Amino acid sequence: MDKRAILRSIPNMNELLEDKKIREFQERIGSEQLKKAIRNILEQVRSEIIEGKTENAINENHLKERIGKQLEKLTEPDMKKVINATGTILHTNLGRAPISKEHIQQILCMASGYSNLEYDLDKGHRGERYSHFDELLCRLTGAEAAMAVNNNAAAVLLMLSALGKEKEAIVSRGELVEIGGKFRIPDVMEQSGTILKEVGTTNKTHLEDYEKAITEETGMILKVHTSNYQIVGFTESVEIQRLAALGREHGIPVLADLGSGVLLSMEKYGLPHEPTVQEMIQAGADLVSFSGDKLLGGPQAGIIVGKKKYMDILKKHPLTRALRIDKFTAAALELTLREYLNPKNALSNLPALKMIAKTAEDIRKDANELCQMMQEKELPFEIGVEPCESQIGGGAFPTANLSGYAVVLTCKQKKCQDIVDAMEQLPVPVICRCQKDQIILDVRTLEKEDMEIIVRELELL
Repeated sequence: MDKRAILRSIPNMNELLEDKKIREFQERIGSEQLKKAIRNILEQVRSEIIEGKTENAINENHLKERIGKQLEKLTEPDMKKVINATGTILHTNLGRAPISKEHIQQILCMASGYSNLEYDLDKGHRGERYSHFDELLCRLTGAEAAMAVNNNAAAVLLMLSALGKEKEAIVSRGELVEIGGKFRIPDVMEQSGTILKEVGTTNKTHLEDYEKAITEETGMILKVHTSNYQIVGFTESVEIQRLAALGREHGIPVLADLGSGVLLSMEKYGLPHEPTVQEMIQAGADLVSFSGDKLLGGPQAGIIVGKKKYMDILKKHPLTRALRIDKFTAAALELTLREYLNPKNALSNLPALKMIAKTAEDIRKDANELCQMMQEKELPFEIGVEPCESQIGGGAFPTANLSGYAVVLTCKQKKCQDIVDAMEQLPVPVICRCQKDQIILDVRTLEKEDMEIIVRELELL
């Protein structure tokens, strides 16, 4: 068919606006945005015709349907709830540690109106936003003072900028890490104005390496915990206790970037020992930074604890205001930390810790329940339960896995990856993985309500 004839078959703006379903969007986005959205679709259609991608006259109903889908996408939030069936607990792409529903309800009360974010109710004047959780952090970690910024990368940047600008920071070569998004310790040092002084080698660094590197230009010693990888074999590093003693001897602050950060021992759940924040403080570190949304199980934040004299310098630094947390984070962080006053509450009320603490037997029961729910719906899959291994994620425990169970789906009519892709387009997207032509639904990261949604939505495929 002639391209000009196809172009003439495109309905005009007024014709499309007469459609009842399209016109309903006018109240939601206004007349101007509605016309703009329709105009964009019409331009796309014309381009497709000119490029030869469309060879027949335009079907008006199909065009209206295309416009309707675009308008729905425009009016619906792009960020939405997804179901994490990957088994990766601290999944960075899915928001890391989930916040408990009980905490969300309390945050809603505090954040939907006004709050005493920076107001001291006892004294009747301006207060500090850290006051809602700094005493909790000190109580839980043994530190003298505490504060929080928007993530751990910001915490490291602030510590370096406030204490090491135009001075040397001594770091072991084996600890010059890179985390997600190409965030590298040397780059952060350069940005902060701190001069990097590498010591030791990739696999071995000794105390004497640090001692020889100390000069009048030394501003700090930085210990970076390699939480997202391990060097094994012929290795050696210097414990924080010895570095802290060296720092005191020379009057140099010793900073520790703990990365994931953990307040409770995870060894009883089959994981290797991870240095706790308390251990780092007890060992003599002057400042310790760690993440809020990883092993702590709270909101995204960069938490700093340590000596008051250094914390006071950080709080007065200009970067502090630029990197400060908002009222949602402050509220969520306080609620998270209060759970740690009784460790049993932290393990039962913080979703990420609860998932870590789940036994394989508990997960097997959940997997059998999900399997039975699916079988009762007579879904077009071969359905079974098989052992699997889950990951902590978020750069924590990179070489350790947790034993559990998954519901495994096999479909002979469709390709595995096509089904996985379709599941990501469901009203509540289900994120899972395809392995050996099977769909793997790791139950460790599923709540009961997630299981019900999965069963209901699989009927839509």
